[in-house]
Amino acid sequence: MTRSLATLLAEPGIILAPGAYDALSAKLAARAGAAAVYMTGFGLAGSHLGLPDIGLMSASEMVDRVRAMSAASTPVPLIADGDNGHGGALNAGRLAHLYEQAGAQCIQIEDQVSPKRCGHMEGKEVVAIEEAASKIRAAADARNSKDFKIMARTDARATHNLDEALRRGDAFLKAGADILFIEAPRDLAELRKVADTFKGVPLLANMVEDGKTPYLSAKLLQELGFKLVIFPVSALLAVTRRLEEIYATLLKGEGLPAGEPRVTFQRYNEILGLPELLASAAKLAAGDE
Repeated sequence: MTRSLATLLAEPGIILAPGAYDALSAKLAARAGAAAVYMTGFGLAGSHLGLPDIGLMSASEMVDRVRAMSAASTPVPLIADGDNGHGGALNAGRLAHLYEQAGAQCIQIEDQVSPKRCGHMEGKEVVAIEEAASKIRAAADARNSKDFKIMARTDARATHNLDEALRRGDAFLKAGADILFIEAPRDLAELRKVADTFKGVPLLANMVEDGKTPYLSAKLLQELGFKLVIFPVSALLAVTRRLEEIYATLLKGEGLPAGEPRVTFQRYNEILGLPELLASAAKLAAGDE
């Protein structure tokens, strides 16, 4: 039985949320059995714009992606990256409201300046702690239901130090955050300090291939005290490599070799629900009750 994010957070055990970058990947993640799906801003910038994650996606583009991906992953809850709120506190509050309307069950808001950049890139900057907390407060105030969760992320570990990141985490909790995301701890000791500092608080660990944080198993992260673990770009990186290979093969002019791993055309349509949609259309055309 699929459960809401609010229910999952209240239950024992760690929540695994693979990253998705479009509606198809969100649907496949849900079909694979994910308890929750994470909408990655890094992946959206690449898949939607063909550009890096340096703050080029607009708020309206992000909301459109939330709407499509939450529908595709239903009934599995979608946790959606909201970048830095796309403006000031009022913008962050409006974005949270729109994400909730679009079907997400959680918005992630970070404390970077505009334009922001991926949390595992160099050269990040963060806004003042008071400004960052005001965005979290605005997002929490703007939601219609407390079942819609506010995840507060800080990138201050990279720009300042871990102590500043922890100080910001505490301020974000006081501002109304439900989940904390301390981005890019550098080693196991730092991960343990985050968990020890915020015992009893739902904490997220971000597992990024080639990133700045040690790539640990969900089992170990749960033992440390983390409640959620995301793998935001794992599928994206693997698919990108595969697409490079497939297009290079196709451009040799001979099509896919026999036995190339793929779903069949029929299976693809089944995954997307074509038989059910056609049956529904036929029923409507016949005027059946």
